[in-house]
Amino acid sequence: MPVTLRIALRDWDYMTPLVLGDVSSPRLAIKVDRVGTLVNNLAKDDAHDAAEVSFSRYSQMRHDGDDSVVGMPNFIMRGFRHRCIITSKGSPIRALADLAGKKIGVTGWRDSGNIWTRAALRREGVGIEDARWYAGRLTEAHPITNRLEGFGRPGSIEAVPGERPMVDLLLDGGLDAVFTPFMPKSFFDRSSSLRRVLDDSRAAEVAYFRSVGYVPGMHLIGIKAAFVREYPWVMDELGELIDESRRLWLEKREKYADTTPWMIDELARCAADLPPFWNASGFEQNETMIADFAVELYEQKILPRLLSPAEVFPLYAMAR
Repeated sequence: MPVTLRIALRDWDYMTPLVLGDVSSPRLAIKVDRVGTLVNNLAKDDAHDAAEVSFSRYSQMRHDGDDSVVGMPNFIMRGFRHRCIITSKGSPIRALADLAGKKIGVTGWRDSGNIWTRAALRREGVGIEDARWYAGRLTEAHPITNRLEGFGRPGSIEAVPGERPMVDLLLDGGLDAVFTPFMPKSFFDRSSSLRRVLDDSRAAEVAYFRSVGYVPGMHLIGIKAAFVREYPWVMDELGELIDESRRLWLEKREKYADTTPWMIDELARCAADLPPFWNASGFEQNETMIADFAVELYEQKILPRLLSPAEVFPLYAMAR
């Protein structure tokens, strides 16, 4: 009988073959729970054995000596962040360097994606101390929560006054730009009053990749340590299943490309701009990216100590 693994994941397209059973294992029965938000604390969640987890929060656990969750260097959510900075359509801001001295909103201070976005700004000479930061909800539809999580600095990093939606503040001049991984409703409409800061974010992202050699990872797979102790082979098996699901998904996208009129062009451009291993899983394949993220956690004062990649993923480092 196969071992059952209950895993919580967002609706990433390339996981569809795994969810539908097109990719399977005689040793491991995957039960996917599709979630809209990440599991808050996998170690204390009775409903799941594994989950998609924040790279930042997992690194915090490793820093704190909490080994209740074992992270897999299989980055289920990756993406460039230059495209995630928006402003009003009439704003004069057209470059990342233009954000120096400006008021910038973020949807969560220690969110992994926002850490990478600030890293991109830092490469352009705009550090945390060079702007005024506000954490808040993107729109009226988003919940009011603690988005600073203890990382506020009076006069520098604060909550949005009165919890006003940041899109509203963009439009009335209360903010100059906002970092957001997911665009607000109607953002892509022709009549939208918002735009990305960079007119050609793709060119900036290709240049970024050629400089650093990776696509930043935001979320990874975490498994309860007790589950791994009982079934030490589970990480390799699950990793192979996820990789095969991604491979099969891409194969089908290249065949059934009519989901948008230009999907085939997008696939061709990705193949031209990025190497075939850009989303490879594994410790050695991602070690540079892991190390750079640890540097950002330290430089941005998310963590008080610089972690090594081996500290973040000790089992994989020992195996090597």
